[in-house]
Amino acid sequence: MNGRELQKCAALRARELPATTLEFPFGPDVDVYKVRGKMFMFLTVVDDEPLVVLKASPSDGLALREAHPDITPGYHMDKKHWISLHPGGGLGPDMVEELVTESYRLVVAGLPREQRPVEPHAFGRGQR
Repeated sequence: MNGRELQKCAALRARELPATTLEFPFGPDVDVYKVRGKMFMFLTVVDDEPLVVLKASPSDGLALREAHPDITPGYHMDKKHWISLHPGGGLGPDMVEELVTESYRLVVAGLPREQRPVEPHAFGRGQR
């Protein structure tokens, strides 16, 4: 996928997720997707390259970075808990959608139970 396609795929999936909002706390050029006020994804452009930045568990983030050259530590974020997706062809739409969903689940799991829009451990597994 090229950069525009990568960001469009991620944004479309994010908009499908319950209680998601799109905000611009870092200015009009950074799309920030949140659930109940907590960020789970942002879209930005760095050196003319569109990026998708997502939350990931430390073990998943490490494994993903080792397996995919189009995945690097999270741009401007905690490198242990965030990853950046780069355009280049190695990441297909299904994988991008799953990574967005997993980022959302991780953030939802950290919310107080009464604020969770879904059960994070069951949501989105094996379904769309």
